[in-house]
Amino acid sequence: MVNARSRVGRTVPAPEGRPVGPGKEKREEMTEAPTPFEVFEPGTYLHGTKAVLEPGELLVPGRTSNYDADRRLRHVYVTQTLDAAAYGAELAQGEGPGHVYVVEPTGELEDDPNVTDMRFPGNPTRSYRTREPVRVVRELEGWTGHSPETVQAMREGLAELRRKGEAVILD
Repeated sequence: MVNARSRVGRTVPAPEGRPVGPGKEKREEMTEAPTPFEVFEPGTYLHGTKAVLEPGELLVPGRTSNYDADRRLRHVYVTQTLDAAAYGAELAQGEGPGHVYVVEPTGELEDDPNVTDMRFPGNPTRSYRTREPVRVVRELEGWTGHSPETVQAMREGLAELRRKGEAVILD
């Protein structure tokens, strides 16, 4: 378990009313596709989705999955890598662009069993889940996602898993 409260940076409002906090200085550096397993910024958690969210909003368990409209999830999922958050934003169901948010878990986190010890030992994607609310701090602006070819290859791989009945979410 990770105590998220002690690892997430403090956020304070900027004079123009826009929040500043963990990851703000990374904004200008994000001109290339995300690097797998690279931590965005120590202590910062991200969440990728198609949903338009506002600072202060709470993501709570029990909502519909971003990837399966017929499934309600018992957890909220977060990551410390832009790579995983970008995939979350790019692969989520729905129309429009994906969004990556800096978020603040309000409770304990556990490793996401859907990726931990699967293709690689441990949790290199730094992906976690919680049964507690996760607060939106701000939208991460200026991030660059994966190439269209990479996203399409991931979509095809996920479709193949669904076709085989192997698209399981351990929730």
